[in-house]
Amino acid sequence: MTAKRQILDRVRQAIGQREPLAPVTREYRQALPANLDQFVERLHDYNALVYRCAEADLQRTIGEALAARNKQRVLFPPHRNYTHAELEAVDGVVTGCTVAIALTGTIILTHGPNEGRRALTLIPDYHLCIVNANQVVETVPEGIRALREHRTRPVTTISGPSATADIEMIRVKGVHGPRTLDVILVDENAE
Repeated sequence: MTAKRQILDRVRQAIGQREPLAPVTREYRQALPANLDQFVERLHDYNALVYRCAEADLQRTIGEALAARNKQRVLFPPHRNYTHAELEAVDGVVTGCTVAIALTGTIILTHGPNEGRRALTLIPDYHLCIVNANQVVETVPEGIRALREHRTRPVTTISGPSATADIEMIRVKGVHGPRTLDVILVDENAE
């Protein structure tokens, strides 16, 4: 008998026979229609510029967003494995996302083909993220469930531009990722 087995047997003897635990009931709301206006409002709270457009206008809108920030040299995934120095030398990156959460304004990346490797979205100082309306869910539990099929990929959650504060509560942007986040919400109901 192994030491592990002996310890587990002693624990079982100490706690005695127990009834199996009842399944946990989830009585909170788990699936709601996504509120795109709330998602945009949360992004504005994070100082992100948000553009709304139809699929047919996406290319033009990407150009407008990059011109508004004077971004000329940007990367789009998929891409080759750039070095950190090469990633720091570009003006920014344009990616898609896996899912977005309206309630918190969170964008989730799993670094698939439309999102690129993780360094691509953490090193450049500017990130333009394209979110399709059908990728927006209302609640965090819905967002987590949407990640099930991507569970072997790294996950990056974005709730606004990267920022942190020191002990004196002085806020510093760009410590753990881009200082500037803009979002294009592709919505066929966009005006």
